[in-house]
Amino acid sequence: MNDRFESARLTMRPQSIDDAEALFEPLSDIDLMRYWSSGPHETVEQTRIYLSDRVGDPKWRGWTIAPKGDGRAIGTLGAGEVRPGVVEIGYLLARPHWGQGLAREAVTRLLDLLFVEEGWRRACADTDPANEASNNLLRTLGFTLEGRLRGEWETHIGVRDSFIWGLLREEWPAQR
Repeated sequence: MNDRFESARLTMRPQSIDDAEALFEPLSDIDLMRYWSSGPHETVEQTRIYLSDRVGDPKWRGWTIAPKGDGRAIGTLGAGEVRPGVVEIGYLLARPHWGQGLAREAVTRLLDLLFVEEGWRRACADTDPANEASNNLLRTLGFTLEGRLRGEWETHIGVRDSFIWGLLREEWPAQR
């Protein structure tokens, strides 16, 4: 399993509590966090606690996204084993970096890592049906919308449905 990997414009490195101040920006953004499973962070300390709960978690690997040549965190990627051969992914990118193709670039590189380098057979993602940006990203990367779980999550904005997306390793190269 790789700790650090790169794409054309980005570096993805293991998450660190030292990224708390930079990641507080997106994690405190009310609109960005609308469809997250928890509400926006109110303090940098809350972000530190959030990261410390995840750093070193054997079931969930997290990476910080930073522009190449600039170590400042602009987002996160995550991957967690659901069962043998199946990994769930997640991602978040700070608003000033939207619309530049960076989320697509980072998730593409993550999928290369998971499928090509590590050999996972399936990747999945769970999104709020109203999260158009995330749903569009998954669709353009070749994920299939496999179902809708009604009333699946109780979040800071109420009880929400979930879209379940899936992508098989043999489907991935066709998207390249």
